[in-house]
Amino acid sequence: MNVLVIGAGGVGIGLAASMLSQDARVSIYARGETAKAISENGIRRCGLFTDYSFSSDELCVYSNYDDIAKNSFDYVFITSKTTANDDISEKLNLHRDILKDDFKIIIFQNGFGNDEPYLRFFKKSEVFSARVITGFARHKRYISEVTVYTEPILIGSLQNEDPKDLQIIADMITASGIKCELTSEVDKYLWAKMLYNCALNPLGAILDVSYGKLTENEYSVEIMNSILDEIFEVIKASEYETLWDNADDYRNLFYSKLVPDTYSHFSSTHADIKRRIKTEIDSLNGKVIELAERYDIDVATNRIIYNMVKSIESDF
Repeated sequence: MNVLVIGAGGVGIGLAASMLSQDARVSIYARGETAKAISENGIRRCGLFTDYSFSSDELCVYSNYDDIAKNSFDYVFITSKTTANDDISEKLNLHRDILKDDFKIIIFQNGFGNDEPYLRFFKKSEVFSARVITGFARHKRYISEVTVYTEPILIGSLQNEDPKDLQIIADMITASGIKCELTSEVDKYLWAKMLYNCALNPLGAILDVSYGKLTENEYSVEIMNSILDEIFEVIKASEYETLWDNADDYRNLFYSKLVPDTYSHFSSTHADIKRRIKTEIDSLNGKVIELAERYDIDVATNRIIYNMVKSIESDF
């Protein structure tokens, strides 16, 4: 099995190590200092579960698609920031000869609807999505630390395609120590993650606090509750579903378990702002706004939060 991992952040390095541990042939697409660090040091997955280290001789690193041999890959893991999806999908299309005839793309990203840029060029049966709520932190350019685990990685299709051919991937990730399963309802689980991320990520970044701190302030709690109410209105108006009937049911779990389990965690949006790089806000609250406009739903709080993050980004 040959796997191309595009995006060498915490998730990408973590999943690359998982696949290498199960004897897959893994290549990583990375650039600049990250490509150099991996080429010199290999990669490592540490933290929760099994630690794995692989030398640079045990994987390939590419910074240019032209350097990749034709008919190379069975699977492509998209683990980049969502801001890169337009560029990645276009370049994969231009270099589709590196993919085998029965290839599959699996998108391991935050947000919702990230398959859309890829569906411009690839068939529905070739593009799948994963819900990842495992926490990966990249403290060095070649090391991924598993910091948080609450539920399995879930892989499925937002286009109602059967994911059965990806069972081998789920089994290999599970065997590496991180449980992974297939689902026919990945949309419900991605919306569950959207509820969590849209309420916590931008507000924690704006206020410069951890997830748990947001629940200890009546004003931030009021903002999060409004965000959640608006998202449920959007889901109700759309063709999508999630795992709870209403915002109150979700809030009970959110405040009693989900946030306490990740109390000290700082969001990826927070990390991006600290690094002065563009965030994934368009795939989070921005996606809520996009759908709200389609269905004529008022999402004023999501829009304010979105605009605040965009205002911060405007100086980058």
